[in-house]
Amino acid sequence: MSLVQSELSEPYVIYTYRYFLHQWPQLAFLAIPAGSSVPIGVIVCKQSMHKHVANRGYIAMLSVNKNWRKRGVASTLVRRSIEVMKQHGVDEVVLETEYDNVAALALYESLGFIREKRLYRFYLNGKDAFRLLLPIAPDEDQDGSPFRSPRQPIRTSPFAYVIDDDDDDD
Repeated sequence: MSLVQSELSEPYVIYTYRYFLHQWPQLAFLAIPAGSSVPIGVIVCKQSMHKHVANRGYIAMLSVNKNWRKRGVASTLVRRSIEVMKQHGVDEVVLETEYDNVAALALYESLGFIREKRLYRFYLNGKDAFRLLLPIAPDEDQDGSPFRSPRQPIRTSPFAYVIDDDDDDD
């Protein structure tokens, strides 16, 4: 909890975390360095139908300890979350970030997100946000025709994702 409270620009109440963790435990990941039990990163997401048309994934929160930034922790957490959402038929993934958070915008855009719109005075601190969108292309069948994974509600235990500090893929 301290990781989230100290690193996010807009603190959430405990009920917000419980809402996401109880409804979508399969979309909450912790990054824990090898040989440690202290989390250095966390991502919390959800997946639901949007306007009865699109199966939408939503990244509600991503936080990485300042001492662990620029080591691929955030991109690993985002990729893992998207991977799980894709396994459950997501059509798109969205999120919001502060309009002037250059590091977050660079991260998400490097992963294929595009700026969908600017949301004026979105945050409690009065700052604007950008809504970012990642369209997910359908997988292809063996004959090359597109198909979607089945859309199914899932209930599993939360994942813990171990980050190896020696892994220099990002």
